[in-house]
Amino acid sequence: MNYLSCEVLVIGGGPGGYVAAIRAGQLGLDTILVEKKSVGGTCLNVGCIPSKAIIHVADEFEQAVKASKGEAHGYSVKDPVLDLVGAMEWKDGIVGQLNRGVEALLKKAGVTVINGQARMRDGKTCSIAGEKENTQIKAKFVVLAPGSEPIELEALPFGGNVISSTQALKLEELPKRLVVVGGGYIGLELGTAFAKMGSKVTVLEATDRLLPQYDKEIGTAVTRQLKKLGVDVHLNTYAGGMNKKGTALEATGPDSKSFTVDADKVLVTVGRKPRLDGWGLRELQLTMNNGFLAIDEECRTSMTDVFAIGDVTGEPMLAHRAMAQGEVVAELIAGKRRTFEPAAIPAVCFTDPEVVSVGLSPEEAREAGHEVAVGKFPLPVNGRAMTLGAESGFVRVVARKDNELVLGIQAVGKNVSEFASSFALALEMGACLEDIASTIHAHPTQGEGIQEAAMLALGHGLHI
Repeated sequence: MNYLSCEVLVIGGGPGGYVAAIRAGQLGLDTILVEKKSVGGTCLNVGCIPSKAIIHVADEFEQAVKASKGEAHGYSVKDPVLDLVGAMEWKDGIVGQLNRGVEALLKKAGVTVINGQARMRDGKTCSIAGEKENTQIKAKFVVLAPGSEPIELEALPFGGNVISSTQALKLEELPKRLVVVGGGYIGLELGTAFAKMGSKVTVLEATDRLLPQYDKEIGTAVTRQLKKLGVDVHLNTYAGGMNKKGTALEATGPDSKSFTVDADKVLVTVGRKPRLDGWGLRELQLTMNNGFLAIDEECRTSMTDVFAIGDVTGEPMLAHRAMAQGEVVAELIAGKRRTFEPAAIPAVCFTDPEVVSVGLSPEEAREAGHEVAVGKFPLPVNGRAMTLGAESGFVRVVARKDNELVLGIQAVGKNVSEFASSFALALEMGACLEDIASTIHAHPTQGEGIQEAAMLALGHGLHI
Protein backbone atom coordinates (compact mmCIF):
# COMPACT_ATOMS: atom_id res chain seq x y z
CA MET A 1 0.00 0.00 0.00
CA ASN A 2 1.26 3.42 -1.02
CA TYR A 3 0.24 6.30 1.31
CA LEU A 4 -0.13 9.86 0.00
CA SER A 5 -1.61 13.15 1.12
CA CYS A 6 -2.66 16.28 -0.77
CA GLU A 7 -4.67 19.45 -0.52
CA VAL A 8 -7.03 18.67 -3.40
CA LEU A 9 -8.13 15.22 -4.57
CA VAL A 10 -10.11 15.06 -7.82
CA ILE A 11 -12.01 11.85 -8.59
CA GLY A 12 -12.53 11.51 -12.35
CA GLY A 13 -10.49 12.89 -15.23
CA GLY A 14 -13.27 14.03 -17.55
CA PRO A 15 -13.73 17.65 -18.69
CA GLY A 16 -14.82 18.83 -15.25
CA GLY A 17 -12.25 16.82 -13.31
CA TYR A 18 -9.19 17.63 -15.37
CA VAL A 19 -10.09 21.34 -15.57
CA ALA A 20 -10.54 21.45 -11.78
CA ALA A 21 -7.17 19.74 -11.32
CA ILE A 22 -5.33 21.97 -13.80
CA ARG A 23 -6.74 25.16 -12.28
CA ALA A 24 -6.00 23.96 -8.73
CA GLY A 25 -2.43 23.19 -9.76
CA GLN A 26 -2.06 26.61 -11.40
CA LEU A 27 -3.17 28.19 -8.13
CA GLY A 28 -0.41 26.42 -6.26
CA LEU A 29 -2.51 23.72 -4.60
CA ASP A 30 -1.01 20.25 -4.14
CA THR A 31 -3.40 18.27 -6.35
CA ILE A 32 -3.93 14.60 -7.19
CA LEU A 33 -6.23 13.45 -9.99
CA VAL A 34 -7.46 9.84 -10.06
CA GLU A 35 -8.78 8.42 -13.33
CA LYS A 36 -9.59 4.78 -14.06
CA LYS A 37 -9.08 4.99 -17.83
CA SER A 38 -7.74 7.82 -19.98
CA VAL A 39 -7.96 11.49 -19.05
CA GLY A 40 -10.59 13.36 -20.99
CA GLY A 41 -13.55 11.27 -19.90
CA THR A 42 -16.53 10.37 -22.06
CA CYS A 43 -16.40 13.63 -24.01
CA LEU A 44 -12.85 13.35 -25.30
CA ASN A 45 -12.57 9.57 -25.58
CA VAL A 46 -15.96 8.20 -26.65
CA GLY A 47 -18.31 11.17 -27.02
CA CYS A 48 -18.04 14.78 -28.17
CA ILE A 49 -14.71 14.68 -29.97
CA PRO A 50 -14.81 11.30 -31.76
CA SER A 51 -18.44 11.78 -32.80
CA LYS A 52 -17.63 15.14 -34.40
CA ALA A 53 -14.75 13.52 -36.28
CA ILE A 54 -17.07 10.86 -37.72
CA ILE A 55 -19.70 13.52 -38.49
CA HIS A 56 -17.05 15.39 -40.49
CA VAL A 57 -16.16 12.22 -42.45
CA ALA A 58 -19.86 11.65 -43.14
CA ASP A 59 -20.30 15.21 -44.41
CA GLU A 60 -17.30 14.90 -46.71
CA PHE A 61 -18.46 11.53 -48.03
CA GLU A 62 -21.97 12.83 -48.66
CA GLN A 63 -20.53 15.70 -50.68
CA ALA A 64 -18.40 13.27 -52.70
CA VAL A 65 -21.48 11.15 -53.44
CA LYS A 66 -23.36 14.24 -54.60
CA ALA A 67 -20.43 15.16 -56.83
CA SER A 68 -20.47 11.70 -58.39
CA LYS A 69 -24.12 12.30 -59.29
CA GLY A 70 -23.46 15.72 -60.76
CA GLU A 71 -25.08 17.48 -57.82
CA ALA A 72 -22.03 19.37 -56.52
CA HIS A 73 -21.18 22.95 -57.40
CA GLY A 74 -18.30 23.24 -59.85
CA TYR A 75 -16.68 19.81 -59.67
CA SER A 76 -17.34 16.11 -60.06
CA VAL A 77 -15.81 12.83 -58.91
CA LYS A 78 -16.30 9.17 -59.78
CA ASP A 79 -17.45 6.36 -57.53
CA PRO A 80 -16.41 7.52 -54.01
CA VAL A 81 -15.73 4.67 -51.58
CA LEU A 82 -16.14 4.95 -47.82
CA ASP A 83 -13.19 3.71 -45.75
CA LEU A 84 -14.80 3.36 -42.31
CA VAL A 85 -11.73 1.67 -40.82
CA GLY A 86 -9.58 4.55 -42.02
CA ALA A 87 -12.08 7.05 -40.63
CA MET A 88 -12.00 5.36 -37.24
CA GLU A 89 -8.20 5.37 -37.24
CA TRP A 90 -8.18 9.08 -38.05
CA LYS A 91 -10.69 9.68 -35.25
CA ASP A 92 -8.55 7.68 -32.81
CA GLY A 93 -5.53 9.75 -33.81
CA ILE A 94 -7.33 12.95 -32.87
CA VAL A 95 -8.41 11.46 -29.54
CA GLY A 96 -4.86 10.31 -28.81
CA GLN A 97 -3.42 13.72 -29.61
CA LEU A 98 -5.90 15.43 -27.29
CA ASN A 99 -5.25 12.83 -24.56
CA ARG A 100 -1.57 13.63 -24.67
CA GLY A 101 -2.38 17.33 -24.65
CA VAL A 102 -4.44 17.05 -21.46
CA GLU A 103 -1.74 14.92 -19.83
CA ALA A 104 0.83 17.58 -20.69
CA LEU A 105 -1.34 20.35 -19.25
CA LEU A 106 -1.81 18.41 -16.02
CA LYS A 107 1.93 17.85 -15.77
CA LYS A 108 2.63 21.52 -16.47
CA ALA A 109 0.26 22.49 -13.64
CA GLY A 110 2.06 20.14 -11.25
CA VAL A 111 -0.85 17.72 -10.88
CA THR A 112 -0.11 14.12 -9.90
CA VAL A 113 -2.19 11.70 -11.99
CA ILE A 114 -2.91 8.22 -10.64
CA ASN A 115 -4.58 5.55 -12.80
CA GLY A 116 -6.92 3.25 -10.94
CA GLN A 117 -10.38 2.80 -9.47
CA ALA A 118 -10.97 5.33 -6.71
CA ARG A 119 -13.26 4.63 -3.78
CA MET A 120 -13.95 7.14 -1.03
CA ARG A 121 -13.80 5.69 2.47
CA ASP A 122 -14.86 8.91 4.19
CA GLY A 123 -14.85 12.60 3.38
CA LYS A 124 -11.06 12.80 3.57
CA THR A 125 -9.80 9.33 2.68
CA CYS A 126 -9.72 7.54 -0.67
CA SER A 127 -8.35 4.15 -1.65
CA ILE A 128 -7.22 3.47 -5.21
CA ALA A 129 -7.01 0.01 -6.74
CA GLY A 130 -4.29 0.35 -9.37
CA GLU A 131 -2.88 -2.14 -11.86
CA LYS A 132 0.44 -2.46 -10.04
CA GLU A 133 -0.18 -1.25 -6.49
CA ASN A 134 -2.90 0.07 -4.22
CA THR A 135 -2.80 3.61 -2.87
CA GLN A 136 -4.47 5.43 0.00
CA ILE A 137 -4.83 9.20 -0.15
CA LYS A 138 -5.68 11.69 2.60
CA ALA A 139 -7.01 14.97 1.22
CA LYS A 140 -8.13 18.28 2.68
CA PHE A 141 -10.59 18.92 -0.15
CA VAL A 142 -12.31 16.40 -2.44
CA VAL A 143 -13.83 17.10 -5.86
CA LEU A 144 -16.17 14.40 -7.16
CA ALA A 145 -16.38 14.23 -10.96
CA PRO A 146 -17.27 10.61 -11.83
CA GLY A 147 -19.34 11.56 -14.89
CA SER A 148 -22.20 9.62 -16.45
CA GLU A 149 -22.96 6.52 -18.49
CA PRO A 150 -25.52 5.50 -21.15
CA ILE A 151 -28.95 4.41 -19.97
CA GLU A 152 -29.65 0.78 -20.82
CA LEU A 153 -33.16 -0.37 -21.66
CA GLU A 154 -34.35 -3.54 -19.95
CA ALA A 155 -35.74 -4.90 -23.22
CA LEU A 156 -32.56 -3.95 -25.14
CA PRO A 157 -29.50 -4.68 -23.01
CA PHE A 158 -26.22 -3.70 -24.63
CA GLY A 159 -24.47 -6.54 -26.40
CA GLY A 160 -24.42 -8.18 -29.80
CA ASN A 161 -26.33 -6.06 -32.29
CA VAL A 162 -27.57 -3.67 -29.58
CA ILE A 163 -25.00 -0.92 -29.11
CA SER A 164 -24.47 2.34 -27.26
CA SER A 165 -22.93 5.47 -28.74
CA THR A 166 -19.56 4.21 -27.48
CA GLN A 167 -19.77 1.05 -29.59
CA ALA A 168 -21.14 3.01 -32.56
CA LEU A 169 -17.93 5.04 -32.62
CA LYS A 170 -15.87 1.86 -32.85
CA LEU A 171 -17.65 0.14 -35.75
CA GLU A 172 -15.39 -1.02 -38.54
CA GLU A 173 -18.18 -2.12 -40.86
CA LEU A 174 -21.04 0.10 -41.92
CA PRO A 175 -24.40 -1.37 -40.87
CA LYS A 176 -26.73 -1.60 -43.85
CA ARG A 177 -29.73 -1.08 -41.59
CA LEU A 178 -29.37 0.99 -38.42
CA VAL A 179 -32.22 1.59 -35.99
CA VAL A 180 -31.75 4.48 -33.57
CA VAL A 181 -33.82 4.26 -30.39
CA GLY A 182 -34.18 7.78 -29.03
CA GLY A 183 -34.56 11.02 -30.97
CA GLY A 184 -32.38 13.22 -28.80
CA TYR A 185 -29.19 14.93 -29.89
CA ILE A 186 -26.87 11.92 -29.47
CA GLY A 187 -29.05 9.60 -31.53
CA LEU A 188 -29.73 12.15 -34.25
CA GLU A 189 -26.10 13.24 -34.57
CA LEU A 190 -24.94 9.66 -35.09
CA GLY A 191 -28.03 8.67 -37.07
CA THR A 192 -27.46 11.55 -39.48
CA ALA A 193 -23.79 10.63 -39.89
CA PHE A 194 -24.50 6.97 -40.64
CA ALA A 195 -27.27 7.93 -43.07
CA LYS A 196 -24.82 10.12 -44.97
CA MET A 197 -22.30 7.27 -45.05
CA GLY A 198 -24.87 4.94 -46.61
CA SER A 199 -26.79 3.18 -43.84
CA LYS A 200 -30.56 2.89 -44.03
CA VAL A 201 -31.50 4.64 -40.78
CA THR A 202 -34.74 4.42 -38.84
CA VAL A 203 -35.37 6.57 -35.75
CA LEU A 204 -37.84 5.59 -33.03
CA GLU A 205 -38.83 8.36 -30.60
CA ALA A 206 -41.26 7.91 -27.71
CA THR A 207 -42.48 11.53 -27.67
CA ASP A 208 -44.41 13.40 -30.35
CA ARG A 209 -41.33 15.12 -31.87
CA LEU A 210 -37.60 14.79 -32.36
CA LEU A 211 -35.17 16.76 -30.20
CA PRO A 212 -37.76 17.16 -27.42
CA GLN A 213 -35.23 19.11 -25.32
CA TYR A 214 -35.43 21.91 -27.92
CA ASP A 215 -38.52 23.85 -28.96
CA LYS A 216 -40.87 22.48 -31.62
CA GLU A 217 -39.75 24.82 -34.42
CA ILE A 218 -36.17 23.60 -34.10
CA GLY A 219 -37.19 19.95 -34.00
CA THR A 220 -39.34 20.39 -37.09
CA ALA A 221 -36.43 21.87 -39.08
CA VAL A 222 -34.16 18.93 -38.22
CA THR A 223 -36.91 16.38 -38.90
CA ARG A 224 -37.50 17.84 -42.35
CA GLN A 225 -33.84 17.45 -43.28
CA LEU A 226 -33.64 13.91 -41.90
CA LYS A 227 -36.47 12.87 -44.19
CA LYS A 228 -34.62 14.41 -47.15
CA LEU A 229 -31.71 12.11 -46.22
CA GLY A 230 -34.07 9.14 -46.42
CA VAL A 231 -34.28 8.56 -42.67
CA ASP A 232 -37.52 6.95 -41.51
CA VAL A 233 -38.89 8.67 -38.40
CA HIS A 234 -41.45 7.04 -36.11
CA LEU A 235 -42.84 9.29 -33.34
CA ASN A 236 -44.91 8.23 -30.32
CA THR A 237 -43.20 4.88 -30.74
CA TYR A 238 -41.71 2.57 -28.12
CA ALA A 239 -38.97 0.04 -28.79
CA GLY A 240 -39.45 -3.52 -27.61
CA GLY A 241 -36.91 -6.31 -27.84
CA MET A 242 -35.11 -7.97 -30.70
CA ASN A 243 -36.67 -10.92 -32.51
CA LYS A 244 -35.29 -14.39 -31.81
CA LYS A 245 -32.81 -14.19 -34.70
CA GLY A 246 -31.57 -10.79 -33.55
CA THR A 247 -32.18 -9.30 -37.00
CA ALA A 248 -35.21 -7.08 -36.34
CA LEU A 249 -36.49 -4.79 -33.63
CA GLU A 250 -40.04 -5.05 -32.36
CA ALA A 251 -41.80 -1.74 -31.72
CA THR A 252 -45.16 -0.31 -30.72
CA GLY A 253 -46.37 2.80 -32.50
CA PRO A 254 -49.34 5.14 -32.06
CA ASP A 255 -52.66 3.47 -31.22
CA SER A 256 -50.67 0.49 -29.85
CA LYS A 257 -49.95 -0.82 -33.32
CA SER A 258 -47.04 -3.28 -33.33
CA PHE A 259 -44.50 -3.56 -36.12
CA THR A 260 -40.93 -4.69 -36.70
CA VAL A 261 -37.94 -2.92 -38.23
CA ASP A 262 -35.11 -4.90 -39.83
CA ALA A 263 -31.81 -4.01 -38.20
CA ASP A 264 -28.17 -5.00 -38.45
CA LYS A 265 -27.45 -2.75 -35.47
CA VAL A 266 -29.71 -1.06 -32.92
CA LEU A 267 -28.25 2.09 -31.42
CA VAL A 268 -29.85 2.88 -28.05
CA THR A 269 -29.56 6.57 -27.16
CA VAL A 270 -32.32 7.25 -24.66
CA GLY A 271 -30.17 9.37 -22.39
CA ARG A 272 -27.41 9.17 -19.82
CA LYS A 273 -27.44 8.67 -16.06
CA PRO A 274 -25.02 9.80 -13.36
CA ARG A 275 -22.30 7.32 -12.47
CA LEU A 276 -23.12 6.67 -8.82
CA ASP A 277 -21.60 3.23 -8.26
CA GLY A 278 -18.05 2.18 -7.55
CA TRP A 279 -16.51 5.34 -6.10
CA GLY A 280 -17.93 5.33 -2.56
CA LEU A 281 -21.26 7.16 -2.57
CA ARG A 282 -22.64 4.80 0.06
CA GLU A 283 -19.72 5.53 2.38
CA LEU A 284 -20.19 9.30 2.04
CA GLN A 285 -23.99 9.25 2.34
CA LEU A 286 -24.38 12.51 0.44
CA THR A 287 -27.70 14.26 0.00
CA MET A 288 -29.33 13.51 -3.35
CA ASN A 289 -31.58 15.58 -5.61
CA ASN A 290 -33.77 13.61 -8.04
CA GLY A 291 -31.09 10.95 -8.51
CA PHE A 292 -28.15 13.37 -8.73
CA LEU A 293 -25.74 14.68 -6.11
CA ALA A 294 -27.24 17.76 -4.50
CA ILE A 295 -24.99 20.84 -4.67
CA ASP A 296 -25.31 24.53 -3.89
CA GLU A 297 -24.24 27.55 -5.95
CA GLU A 298 -20.61 26.84 -5.01
CA CYS A 299 -20.86 23.16 -6.06
CA ARG A 300 -20.59 22.05 -2.42
CA THR A 301 -22.23 18.77 -1.42
CA SER A 302 -23.83 18.08 1.95
CA MET A 303 -20.42 17.04 3.32
CA THR A 304 -17.93 19.71 4.39
CA ASP A 305 -15.09 20.30 1.90
CA VAL A 306 -16.51 17.76 -0.57
CA PHE A 307 -17.48 19.28 -3.91
CA ALA A 308 -19.22 17.70 -6.92
CA ILE A 309 -19.20 18.82 -10.56
CA GLY A 310 -20.35 17.68 -13.98
CA ASP A 311 -22.93 15.10 -15.03
CA VAL A 312 -23.23 13.60 -11.56
CA THR A 313 -24.81 16.88 -10.37
CA GLY A 314 -27.67 17.02 -12.88
CA GLU A 315 -28.79 18.55 -16.14
CA PRO A 316 -27.65 19.82 -18.48
CA MET A 317 -25.09 17.04 -18.88
CA LEU A 318 -22.66 19.05 -20.98
CA ALA A 319 -18.87 19.10 -20.98
CA HIS A 320 -18.68 22.90 -20.95
CA ARG A 321 -20.91 23.06 -17.87
CA ALA A 322 -18.59 20.63 -16.09
CA MET A 323 -15.51 22.62 -17.14
CA ALA A 324 -16.99 25.85 -15.81
CA GLN A 325 -17.88 24.16 -12.51
CA GLY A 326 -14.37 22.72 -12.24
CA GLU A 327 -12.78 26.14 -12.57
CA VAL A 328 -15.16 27.64 -10.00
CA VAL A 329 -14.42 24.91 -7.45
CA ALA A 330 -10.65 25.15 -7.82
CA GLU A 331 -10.75 28.91 -7.29
CA LEU A 332 -13.06 28.56 -4.29
CA ILE A 333 -10.66 26.10 -2.68
CA ALA A 334 -7.83 28.55 -3.33
CA GLY A 335 -9.71 31.22 -1.38
CA LYS A 336 -11.25 33.22 -4.23
CA ARG A 337 -14.88 34.39 -4.22
CA ARG A 338 -16.73 32.47 -6.93
CA THR A 339 -20.18 31.03 -7.57
CA PHE A 340 -21.58 28.93 -10.37
CA GLU A 341 -24.54 30.99 -11.52
CA PRO A 342 -24.36 31.28 -15.33
CA ALA A 343 -26.93 33.40 -17.11
CA ALA A 344 -27.26 30.61 -19.67
CA ILE A 345 -25.52 27.45 -20.83
CA PRO A 346 -25.32 26.88 -24.60
CA ALA A 347 -26.85 23.70 -25.99
CA VAL A 348 -25.54 22.57 -29.38
CA CYS A 349 -26.67 19.72 -31.62
CA PHE A 350 -24.37 18.72 -34.50
CA THR A 351 -27.09 17.39 -36.78
CA ASP A 352 -27.70 18.60 -40.31
CA PRO A 353 -28.70 21.37 -39.98
CA GLU A 354 -26.83 22.18 -36.80
CA VAL A 355 -28.71 23.60 -33.82
CA VAL A 356 -27.64 26.03 -31.10
CA SER A 357 -29.87 27.32 -28.32
CA VAL A 358 -29.01 29.67 -25.46
CA GLY A 359 -31.52 30.91 -22.91
CA LEU A 360 -35.30 30.84 -23.35
CA SER A 361 -37.33 29.94 -26.42
CA PRO A 362 -40.36 32.12 -27.19
CA GLU A 363 -42.68 29.59 -25.57
CA GLU A 364 -40.50 29.28 -22.46
CA ALA A 365 -40.30 33.06 -22.13
CA ARG A 366 -44.07 33.39 -22.32
CA GLU A 367 -44.54 30.58 -19.80
CA ALA A 368 -42.21 32.52 -17.48
CA GLY A 369 -44.66 35.43 -17.64
CA HIS A 370 -42.87 37.68 -20.12
CA GLU A 371 -44.46 39.58 -22.96
CA VAL A 372 -41.92 39.00 -25.69
CA ALA A 373 -40.57 40.47 -28.89
CA VAL A 374 -39.28 37.86 -31.32
CA GLY A 375 -37.13 38.42 -34.37
CA LYS A 376 -36.52 35.55 -36.79
CA PHE A 377 -34.23 35.87 -39.79
CA PRO A 378 -34.12 33.10 -42.44
CA LEU A 379 -30.53 32.09 -43.19
CA PRO A 380 -31.15 30.95 -46.81
CA VAL A 381 -31.37 34.63 -47.83
CA ASN A 382 -28.02 35.41 -46.18
CA GLY A 383 -25.23 35.79 -48.73
CA ARG A 384 -22.64 33.73 -46.87
CA ALA A 385 -25.16 30.95 -46.18
CA MET A 386 -25.86 30.82 -49.92
CA THR A 387 -22.17 30.41 -50.71
CA LEU A 388 -22.08 27.49 -48.25
CA GLY A 389 -24.96 25.80 -50.04
CA ALA A 390 -27.28 26.20 -47.07
CA GLU A 391 -30.86 25.35 -47.95
CA SER A 392 -32.59 25.95 -44.63
CA GLY A 393 -32.22 27.53 -41.23
CA PHE A 394 -32.85 30.66 -39.23
CA VAL A 395 -31.58 32.84 -36.41
CA ARG A 396 -34.10 33.83 -33.75
CA VAL A 397 -33.80 36.38 -30.95
CA VAL A 398 -36.22 36.43 -28.00
CA ALA A 399 -36.44 39.54 -25.82
CA ARG A 400 -38.66 41.15 -23.23
CA LYS A 401 -41.02 43.61 -24.90
CA ASP A 402 -40.92 46.18 -22.10
CA ASN A 403 -37.16 46.75 -21.79
CA GLU A 404 -35.83 44.76 -24.79
CA LEU A 405 -33.57 42.60 -22.59
CA VAL A 406 -32.50 39.53 -24.58
CA LEU A 407 -33.82 36.32 -22.99
CA GLY A 408 -32.72 33.76 -25.56
CA ILE A 409 -31.12 33.26 -28.95
CA GLN A 410 -31.46 30.19 -31.18
CA ALA A 411 -30.20 29.20 -34.60
CA VAL A 412 -30.65 26.31 -37.01
CA GLY A 413 -28.44 25.98 -40.05
CA LYS A 414 -25.09 25.07 -41.56
CA ASN A 415 -22.16 25.59 -39.16
CA VAL A 416 -24.27 27.57 -36.67
CA SER A 417 -22.63 25.73 -33.76
CA GLU A 418 -19.97 28.45 -33.98
CA PHE A 419 -22.62 31.00 -32.91
CA ALA A 420 -22.83 29.47 -29.43
CA SER A 421 -20.14 31.67 -27.86
CA SER A 422 -21.57 34.97 -29.10
CA PHE A 423 -25.08 33.94 -28.09
CA ALA A 424 -23.93 33.03 -24.57
CA LEU A 425 -21.86 36.22 -24.26
CA ALA A 426 -24.90 38.34 -25.15
CA LEU A 427 -26.98 36.79 -22.38
CA GLU A 428 -24.14 36.75 -19.85
CA MET A 429 -23.54 40.48 -20.36
CA GLY A 430 -27.22 41.36 -20.24
CA ALA A 431 -27.48 42.55 -23.84
CA CYS A 432 -30.57 44.34 -25.11
CA LEU A 433 -31.86 44.20 -28.68
CA GLU A 434 -30.28 47.56 -29.51
CA ASP A 435 -26.85 46.29 -28.35
CA ILE A 436 -26.96 43.50 -30.93
CA ALA A 437 -28.67 45.52 -33.66
CA SER A 438 -26.19 48.40 -33.41
CA THR A 439 -23.07 46.20 -33.31
CA ILE A 440 -21.35 46.09 -36.70
CA HIS A 441 -21.27 42.48 -37.91
CA ALA A 442 -18.74 41.49 -40.58
CA HIS A 443 -20.00 40.98 -44.12
CA PRO A 444 -20.34 38.45 -45.65
CA THR A 445 -20.90 36.17 -42.67
CA GLN A 446 -23.80 34.15 -41.35
CA GLY A 447 -23.37 36.13 -38.14
CA GLU A 448 -25.16 38.99 -39.85
CA GLY A 449 -28.29 36.94 -39.26
CA ILE A 450 -28.01 37.65 -35.53
CA GLN A 451 -28.00 41.38 -36.16
CA GLU A 452 -30.90 41.07 -38.61
CA ALA A 453 -32.96 39.03 -36.12
CA ALA A 454 -32.45 41.71 -33.47
CA MET A 455 -33.49 44.40 -35.96
CA LEU A 456 -36.61 42.41 -36.83
CA ALA A 457 -37.49 42.16 -33.13
CA LEU A 458 -37.18 45.97 -33.00
CA GLY A 459 -39.45 46.25 -36.03
CA HIS A 460 -36.99 47.35 -38.71
CA GLY A 461 -35.28 44.48 -40.48
CA LEU A 462 -33.08 45.65 -43.35
CA HIS A 463 -32.59 42.60 -45.57
CA ILE A 464 -35.99 40.97 -45.49
